[in-house]
Amino acid sequence: MLKLRVSEILKEQGKTKYWLNKSLGMSYDNLCRMINNKTKSISYANIEAMCVLFNVTPNELFEWDFEK
Repeated sequence: MLKLRVSEILKEQGKTKYWLNKSLGMSYDNLCRMINNKTKSISYANIEAMCVLFNVTPNELFEWDFEK
């Protein structure tokens, strides 16, 4: 299963979900679903915005979870 590493990146960079929420301008509920990998899709605009905000590539933003 492909999953987002947003929680790990936030922790590594010392940033909060609140900061990300304000930076992305999305609802807090949608952000939490996305961070917890409970969403079925993510827009390219949000992927690109997170890459820019975190200064990472899409490869660093996602990881493959072989256990699921």
